[in-house]
Amino acid sequence: MSGGNDARADGYGRIYQATGDQHIVEYHHHAPDWAGPDSVRHPAVGRGPVVLRDRVGEMDRLRAAVEPGVGNRAYVLHGMGGCGKTAVAHTLFRHATDHAGRVGLWVNASDPASLRAGMLAVAADRGATDAELTGARSGLRPAADLVWHYLDASDRPWLLVLDNADTPAVLRDGGWLRTSPAGTVVVTTRQAAAHWWPGADLLQFGVLPREDAALVLQDLAPHAGSAEEAAEVADRLGRLPLALTLAGGFLAQQVLDPWNLADYRHGLDGGAGFHPIDLLDRGAEAGAESRHLLSRTWQLSLDALTAQGLPEATSLLRLLACFAGDPLPLNLLAGAELGTELHPSRVEPALRGLLDHSLTELVPGRVRCLRVHGILLDSVARATPDDRREQLATTAARLLKAVLPEVPERGVQDPAVILLAPHVIALLRRLVGWNSGASAVENAADCALRLVIAVHRSGDYASALTVANEAVDIATRALPADNVFVFRLRMRVGRALFRLGRFEESEAVYQEVLNDCERVLGPDDPDTLEACLRLALVLPHLGRLQDAMALTRRVARGREEALGRSHPLTLIVRKCIVEAAGDPASGALPDRDEILATGPAVIADCRSAAGEDHPMTLGAELGYAYALAAAERPAEALPHVRRALSGYERIFAPGYPLLLNTRQTLSVVLHALGRHAEAIEQGEILVEGRTRLLGPTHPWTVHAEELLDQYRNAGTPS
Repeated sequence: MSGGNDARADGYGRIYQATGDQHIVEYHHHAPDWAGPDSVRHPAVGRGPVVLRDRVGEMDRLRAAVEPGVGNRAYVLHGMGGCGKTAVAHTLFRHATDHAGRVGLWVNASDPASLRAGMLAVAADRGATDAELTGARSGLRPAADLVWHYLDASDRPWLLVLDNADTPAVLRDGGWLRTSPAGTVVVTTRQAAAHWWPGADLLQFGVLPREDAALVLQDLAPHAGSAEEAAEVADRLGRLPLALTLAGGFLAQQVLDPWNLADYRHGLDGGAGFHPIDLLDRGAEAGAESRHLLSRTWQLSLDALTAQGLPEATSLLRLLACFAGDPLPLNLLAGAELGTELHPSRVEPALRGLLDHSLTELVPGRVRCLRVHGILLDSVARATPDDRREQLATTAARLLKAVLPEVPERGVQDPAVILLAPHVIALLRRLVGWNSGASAVENAADCALRLVIAVHRSGDYASALTVANEAVDIATRALPADNVFVFRLRMRVGRALFRLGRFEESEAVYQEVLNDCERVLGPDDPDTLEACLRLALVLPHLGRLQDAMALTRRVARGREEALGRSHPLTLIVRKCIVEAAGDPASGALPDRDEILATGPAVIADCRSAAGEDHPMTLGAELGYAYALAAAERPAEALPHVRRALSGYERIFAPGYPLLLNTRQTLSVVLHALGRHAEAIEQGEILVEGRTRLLGPTHPWTVHAEELLDQYRNAGTPS
């Protein structure tokens, strides 16, 4: 065959030209021309809010961005998953289309394929031809350039929402995020790092205020309960919009057995047999995607971090899930290690990844802290594999003990230590919920014991009592009541009750603990002797000095035999015996003078063992002065009480309890010496300090006021 051939192909046809015989077989598969979203004019969201609560300032700013003539701006709405970013964008979208005369364009930017398809659909909406779109899809022309050409040329102003842009690199690498005078761009993302959004206005979103959070529940389930009940459930859910929406959805959709808010609160606490996260997920719409489920939404961020080369972020978040949703001192994470899963050198990048994905946040303040939402922690803890939990528990307790002193000093504590209170209790509660073994729970109980001692020695007895009671309640769900750590925590309950002036309750706790210790540990065990001493110290306040002295001498004998006469624990009880001689009823003691005679030796032994300015030595000086004053020997008492006061003033803040006790003894001594003006001065300081620390009705405050009245009456000329 010779000569030329003219030919033209249409559609999927092809032209073949050859000089010999050819046998050609073709199979054509005709794929759909379009695989993009069905609509970019309608927000692809789950359950939208009935009314957008709070967010007033943010919405004012965003509404201004869609006013006529406004454009060339990009706004990035960022925050943790479930905080309501999409709900804000949805509300703005409705305002822009219904009231501001704008074309609304909504694109799912959660992954490259969805973003590309959605943006090309935007180009088609704004006038791009099929040929242009085909060229962009096949890579024959830059897709982003095509989209933005038509956005720039739009005959109507627009609002473009790029929703769920949690991987900003997808936007940046493709050149998809730009600005145009013709419209306004809004991006919703969990990615908080500012370097991803140059030139954009960043708006951070978090949880709702209490009143608005309650209203979200009432919007969805108006007949489920009162405003206060809604507020209580909102608090339990950490006021997170997604959690509130799921809870409200559950309450609204029950038909056979409708729940009210009280039922739901009971269910969140485990009363209905559900894990709280499971109960919340039951409020999702059928077929809801992962980001609308509390059991799954956080995993999207963790998967993204793993894809970015930060699998350690998952391990770090699991470790953080051992703690509470309160501010956690950052120094706690120093040295965090989970074997091969998390090396200490990788804690910093893992933490930065969690911060960038809004899974945690930094909290400003005197102590540098981070905070993770409680619902997120519960969700992560629930999903933590069983074989990882023991290592996490061991590491969490080790980190706490590195910050909590084994023997806290009296006085003002490190602020970071006090901040650990909710985290210690949370660790105990988490281990009980995980059904951890006794050794892990004992480890956490030991952390609780250290914390209670530190809080008590700071002078905050009410908080010490609260923490100790809560620790006992949780620990005894996993440990037997005769566990030694439970004994020690119960003793701290008794000590706090004593300091709060609740002497009868304190005596009852101590007597019960002493009985249990004698039964389980034996009469000479150190914990038994400690319970014995603590009971002895409260009995004089109930008029039982003789019983108290018998118990105190029992402790002295036991400790001296086991530890020696100069051991600090023995010196403490010897000091207590001297101080007991100052009790108003001590005149009935047949050996009162003998006890007083031991005072100088006790002081000398304390000084030798601990030093001149140690609280134990100063306490011996004070106890001896107190006893001398009761024996009507004020002149001898004065130098001892002044040394105690001077030493305590160097160690403690002005209102510390031991310093106030010293001022009481000094005022008594000064009054006995006829130095009424000085006694009144010390008495006024005492009354003011005890009123502030203990309250006006505490027995010790009342006693201080009675003493002050005596001094004033004695100093008034008759």
